[in-house]
Amino acid sequence: MGSYPLPVPITLPKPGLAHLVVRCAQITLALLRHLVPLAVRRIMRRTVSDAEAARPLRDVFQDLGSTFLKLGQLMGSAPGLFGEAVAAEFRSCLDQAPPVPFEDVRRIVEAELGRPLEAAFGRFDRTPIAAASIAVVHAAWLPGGEKVAVKVLRPGIEEQVATDLALMEPLVNGIVRVVGGGIGAPLRQILTGFREQVAEELDLRNETLAIRHHLRMLEEVDLPRLLLPTPVERLSGRRVLTMTFIEGVPIDDIAAIEELGVDPRPIVEEVVRAWFLTTIRNGTFHGDVHAGNLLFTPDGRLGIVDWGIVGRLDAETHDFFRAIVEASLGREEAWERIVAHVEHVYGPAMREGLGLDDAAIDRMVRMQVGQILLQPFGEVRLSDLVLLRPDRAAAASQDNGSSPPPRPKGARERLRRLREQRRAGRRLSAAAEESGLLESNMDRGMFLLGKQLLYFERYGKMYLSDMSLLEDKAFFTIALSEDPLAM
Repeated sequence: MGSYPLPVPITLPKPGLAHLVVRCAQITLALLRHLVPLAVRRIMRRTVSDAEAARPLRDVFQDLGSTFLKLGQLMGSAPGLFGEAVAAEFRSCLDQAPPVPFEDVRRIVEAELGRPLEAAFGRFDRTPIAAASIAVVHAAWLPGGEKVAVKVLRPGIEEQVATDLALMEPLVNGIVRVVGGGIGAPLRQILTGFREQVAEELDLRNETLAIRHHLRMLEEVDLPRLLLPTPVERLSGRRVLTMTFIEGVPIDDIAAIEELGVDPRPIVEEVVRAWFLTTIRNGTFHGDVHAGNLLFTPDGRLGIVDWGIVGRLDAETHDFFRAIVEASLGREEAWERIVAHVEHVYGPAMREGLGLDDAAIDRMVRMQVGQILLQPFGEVRLSDLVLLRPDRAAAASQDNGSSPPPRPKGARERLRRLREQRRAGRRLSAAAEESGLLESNMDRGMFLLGKQLLYFERYGKMYLSDMSLLEDKAFFTIALSEDPLAM
């Protein structure tokens, strides 16, 4: 398949003083409008739970829009970091923004392509079909009549993003003082990776390279039901990306899919296999597989669009992910690599925060990963592959490895167990932050992976509830091989 072409983030401009002053004023007003009641409670030494802080903080991000909404979307996709209540609140951060005035779109397209809009396109719709925080997308037609999608960066977005990023770190520090570390610490964790991600998205040539790479992959494997847009490179550049238009309905729109008259099951099987194939082979994957980016087409295929975010695992984490698949396929020696990696990354936090010894860590890893990839989608939590669960750690510290820990009997015992798990979670988080785990490459590399696993878990439960992810063991055995033509 060839090595993945690493994207190159743009060098963000130094934000101007005027922009910083105006944005500071906007941030201050948003904070005063929504966080003053929480600040008063903190001053009075009253406890503010993460769930109570989530709504006003989301309102702050909603008011500020742009880069903050994009960060809020990441929070909504990370219940393992922020907790389910906080993540659920931030899922309402819809990445919708007002359209860009058409004359600005025209100016950007013409400057990028070096020709009048009418010379490049036979027709160009004035109203966008999508408007997000960084770019807008318009439908257009080539002179020969082919329909295309044209993605255009917003005017001045580079300086806007640079200004927001310059102010985010002090803002997060302020949030920690007001709402505590429950939300603030994970925000610090994802901020570094977020900077890099956004800087890569601001050069649409990176997206062109990503699409081209995965188009080549589809030529080498037998996944005929999948469809990617094809870039029109003569009409593309850093600020403009023109590609073939894919008509379709979102993967979670069951009623619309039924109207198309297509059987979703084999199509969803293929997209799951394709996503895991690229992750296993290259350590790269589509980093934003929400329903709007996976489209069932009238001819019975699945279009995969919006390749602006591509997740990448470093070499060590890539090997860890491959080892999980190998262990699930019955390769006992792979467990040694899995446990060694978890001990290397999480060991200090687990030993100091939870008091686990080497044997307990080994039990916890096997307990959490175990047979997860061999169980039906309807029964599993794929996020358990990459996110430590304190209940597993607590059980591992008590279990001798011979049998699962007994289920708690009675309401009092269940309440005791729940409190124990919560205390374990707090101890793990505190030890992780103290040991520097929250700044580790592993966490930044695995963040997008965990986010996509949540999406695939949902689609699997919708269409493949009785099937395991590794149902086709032969496919994944070959995926682990080094021969790309074997697919």
